[in-house]
Amino acid sequence: TDMLKRLGVIYVSTCGLMFVGWHVSNKQKLYDYLLTPFIQLFPPETAHHFATTALRYGVVPTSPPQTNPRLKTKLANYEMCSPIGLAAGFDKNARALFGFSKLGFSFVEVGTVTPQGQPGNSGPRLFRLKRDKALINKMGFNNEGAEEMSEQIDKFKEKHEKKFILGVNIGKNKTSEVAALDYRIGVTTLGYCADYLVLNVSSPNTPGLRDLQAKDQLTDLLLCVKDEMVKRKVNKPLFLKISPDLSLDGIQDVVSVVQRDETKVDGLIISNSTLRRNFDLHGPFTTMKGGLTGKPIKDLSTQMIRIVYKLSKGQIPIIGVGGVFTGDDAFEKIKAGASLVQIYTALVYEGPTVLRRIENRLAKLLEQNNFSNVSEAVGIEANK
Repeated sequence: TDMLKRLGVIYVSTCGLMFVGWHVSNKQKLYDYLLTPFIQLFPPETAHHFATTALRYGVVPTSPPQTNPRLKTKLANYEMCSPIGLAAGFDKNARALFGFSKLGFSFVEVGTVTPQGQPGNSGPRLFRLKRDKALINKMGFNNEGAEEMSEQIDKFKEKHEKKFILGVNIGKNKTSEVAALDYRIGVTTLGYCADYLVLNVSSPNTPGLRDLQAKDQLTDLLLCVKDEMVKRKVNKPLFLKISPDLSLDGIQDVVSVVQRDETKVDGLIISNSTLRRNFDLHGPFTTMKGGLTGKPIKDLSTQMIRIVYKLSKGQIPIIGVGGVFTGDDAFEKIKAGASLVQIYTALVYEGPTVLRRIENRLAKLLEQNNFSNVSEAVGIEANK
């Protein structure tokens, strides 16, 4: 009975918020001062469900695509109106694409998706560190599976104009014994509907996954995936998402592998969440198991971007992610060597209007520093 009452409250609250969202004219202020703080009153995973439901039905402030010429850039062969995109993990099943399109994201990465749907790890599995503007998650690739995601993407494209570049982040099922086979299936099932693909080999919440970053295993995996892409005629950019917990030797191994002709990728995403806890964290959840994201890992991921940029002599395109809340944070990652930047935790704490605030501040910083576009600033402080 108590559970039914709670579900009833959640249902009524969601419907009420969605109704208000549709009918209030200044939706940006509505989200900043009412909806985002209200959603955060609920447990993290419940709040996330609220957010993705609102996004799914487009109950979000509408922002046209970015038009500032200083923010124009490229992802592989794709023209981008802004270097700021959405990181994987927020929309695991590609059900919220309509909302992200309305928000004006230039690129959106969905997933991580596995061949078969799976529930992920048992809960509670998502924790807020509010004072630190951080999250700890041990989700474990909970998702509805590759086939379901492909259907969701097809449905979205049938109903709406796709105004952003779509990335699909693929991983392995928890119980799979042959990881490469899972990534093959991901390529086969989703390669046709993605603008770019990402191999997630760095989540800390799937046993053995990070072992795939080791030199020999990574070589075998990339050979297998690239072979599948050739067979299936999937001529799409391929990215690799790596862990911030790699040692310097581990980073050097990754860089050497992804620069070889036979195992070359189109870029690296730096970085995933960290298992480290050597930060000044606060609150009751600091010792929870899982990957830490948000403000505390900003410098860790930025330093890793610098290292990879220097090791590769700027030859490997980098998408920077980790602790980006402001335009200054994004600019810092770009100067360290990132060509593009993704956000996630900032959306949780700052709400959907954070995207435009980051972009506007970044454009101002580029102007103040006499850069006519993003690419001119990439890597200028890699040796810092």
